[in-house]
Amino acid sequence: MRDPYTVLGVSRDASEADVKKAFRKLAKKFHPDSNPGDKAAQAKFSEINTAYEIVGDKEKRAKFDRGEIDADGKPTFHGFEGHPGGGFGGFGGDRGQAHGFRYSSENMSDVGMDDILSQILGGMGGGRRAKAGGFGARAQPQAVRGEDVTVTASVSLEDVVAGRKARVTLPTGKTLDVALPQGVDDGQQIRLKGQGQPGQLGGPAGDALVKVAFAPHKLFKVDGHTLKLDLPIGLDEAVLGAKVRVPTLEGAVEMTVPAGSNGGRTLRLRGKGLPLAKGGRGDLLIQLRITLPEGGDSDLEELMKKWRDARRYSARGEEFGAA
Repeated sequence: MRDPYTVLGVSRDASEADVKKAFRKLAKKFHPDSNPGDKAAQAKFSEINTAYEIVGDKEKRAKFDRGEIDADGKPTFHGFEGHPGGGFGGFGGDRGQAHGFRYSSENMSDVGMDDILSQILGGMGGGRRAKAGGFGARAQPQAVRGEDVTVTASVSLEDVVAGRKARVTLPTGKTLDVALPQGVDDGQQIRLKGQGQPGQLGGPAGDALVKVAFAPHKLFKVDGHTLKLDLPIGLDEAVLGAKVRVPTLEGAVEMTVPAGSNGGRTLRLRGKGLPLAKGGRGDLLIQLRITLPEGGDSDLEELMKKWRDARRYSARGEEFGAA
């Protein structure tokens, strides 16, 4: 795979927030639901997910930056000291260090060949037999569990409320529809048993780890299971009160704006937020934003001048230095 920073289009010193923002933008663009039948987009979506699993994970990102893992999240092998790129007898250098022993040109003479081979094979489940009967003479191959794979599922808030499944394409190339648990959180991880890389020598397959990421919404902001919405209202609605239509994730509803409402006042619609794990829904908090006519209004300006001259009041208290 290409360098994950290049895939996401971010620099190596990008903040976690910038990395997450870049991922969400690309995931939305190349999501299979937005590109039905486009195999190139699906491949790009899978590449984006794999890159985010490295750069979006603090621990994996640090390991990648130090060169401990590659762009696919797999450990890198450096061989024995003094022998770059090659192991001993065809094994990677990390085998020599698997049990706390480090081989180098300085200490190779201090241990016997049988001991070296025994320690190398010890990491493969055959050390005892090799030491007793020679190099691999009676070593039995051991079943190896397949590696876990990781992927991020970008889901809309509407899908979360409706309980729809999230479609993901795994690094293995398999596409799955994943059921979201009740009350799923942004960033929650779902484990799919046996959906990872296949095992070797009869070993079980690894698991797929699906990280849920809520896609940005044009109207609502997420705060846990509470949704927040800025609602523009006219000056007359704020002064006189009104019934206004308010958007929700399931369609618009009617809400009463009390007379004399100030800008910034928060109203609550109960049960219009995101699902809770224990059942029910969070709330929708609506903050009023008083909006004046675009380009101004001469009649309104004249009315305000008369009102100001006749009944002017101080909107700011003494803490603001008001007279």
